[in-house]
Parts: sequence; C-alpha cells; structure tokens
Amino acid sequence: MFKVIRITVLLFILLFVALSTWLTQARSTDWNNSLWVKIYPINADGSDASAEYISSLESDDFAGIEEFIARETERYGKSVSRPLRMELGRPISEQPPAIEPDSGALDIVLWSLKLRWWASSTAGEQDSIEPDVRIFVRYHGPDHPQLLENSVGMQKGMVGIVNAFGSRRHKGSNNVIIAHEFLHTLGATDKYDPADGQPLAPDGLAEPERKPLYPQRYAEIMGGRIALAANDAVMPKSLKYTVIGPQTASEIRLID
Repeated sequence: MFKVIRITVLLFILLFVALSTWLTQARSTDWNNSLWVKIYPINADGSDASAEYISSLESDDFAGIEEFIARETERYGKSVSRPLRMELGRPISEQPPAIEPDSGALDIVLWSLKLRWWASSTAGEQDSIEPDVRIFVRYHGPDHPQLLENSVGMQKGMVGIVNAFGSRRHKGSNNVIIAHEFLHTLGATDKYDPADGQPLAPDGLAEPERKPLYPQRYAEIMGGRIALAANDAVMPKSLKYTVIGPQTASEIRLID
C-alpha cells in the first residue's frame, strides 16, 4: 500500500510539473502581456576588461532587444504595447555547467537538467519574483584569442546561456545573439547550416523572394546572418538589420 501511495504522489508531482511547464510556455507566446527577461552578466574569462565592462552595464544597453521585438510583433499585427521588458540583474560569479562537444543524447539531457537547476539556484537569491526568461551572458575580453563557445537557449526552463564580447563596439552584435537565444526559449528553431553557419533558404533568409536573391539586406534572426551569397554571410552589426521571418513567427505564435 505504501508503495502505491508513493508512486501515486510521484505521478501527481510529475503531472503538476508538466502542466506548469506547458502553461508557462503557452503564456509566453500568447502575446497578450509583456514578457519579463532578466540578464545576468558573468565574467567568463576572469579578465579585468570583462569586469570593467560588466560594471558599466545598464538596462538601456539591452533596449535594442525590446525595440526589435516590439517592431516585429507590431509588424505581425500584435497590439501589446511593450511585448518585452528587459532587466539587468546583478553579476553572477559561478559559471554554468559545461557540456562536452561530443556528448551523447543522455549526456545532453542530464546537462539540460543540471543547467535548469543551476539557473534557478544561482539566480534565486536576487529573484524574489521569478522572471519569465533568464539569460546568462558570459562576457569575454574584446581581445579574446579564440572563437567563443556556442550560445544556447532552452524552451524547457526558459533559460539561455550567451557567450559575448565585453566591449561597446560589440554591443549591437551581442544583442543579436541574445535575441536569437531568447527566441529559442519561446520555441523558435535554428535556420542555418550548423556546418558553416550559412542561413538556409528560404526560411533562414530575411527576403526569400528578393530578386536577385543575393545579396540579402537583412538577417532573419534565427538564420543568424546576412547572406551575401549562397556560400557567404556576415553577422549583422545590430538588430536594426534583422527581422523575424514567417516560419519563426509561426513557431512563436505571432502567426495563428
């Protein structure tokens, strides 16, 4: 009898968690109210340059993301006045759990669970009211000699990890990456070739009907780059040069 009761309680807990997750995800894309996104800066390389840049950050440094989402939601006919509200949290000293590049499916699942727990526990002290989405931005010095690690955004848990450069000249491109990962937390999928980063036609192009097709003038946000040719693309300098394409709009329910 005790075993039956224990299993029943566990099933109810799992059902509650699943229902809560579903309701949160559904509410995040109903576009009836503002979504609250909180940014948590992390000094990724321990450098003085990163620390100095983090200390200079203000909420206004992420206003371009608010403006981008407001512009695109209006373009798709949504009437919410401020669909996104960005807030800057206090710096986080602890690094997120890492994952090896050659990890298998089970390793990825376990890492996902660890990341969600880490995000909640690490930010919990400063979150008396929990934001809708947590984005942890790992800043590296502007002279970082290597390519930055891939960023990630997860719909389950609504959390993102962004690797960025800690300098004013990179603020626009940093915001492009943050917006990209934020949209992942709402259910948007990548629209570029993982082998070379080239946007995939047609959904990864901002203007798939443009003639001639290349060069494109803008980037589709989940395509990630402005396609100059079938095998050449560049990172947009800011969100002014990005759009949300129809497929992405459908995934995040801007299109019913």
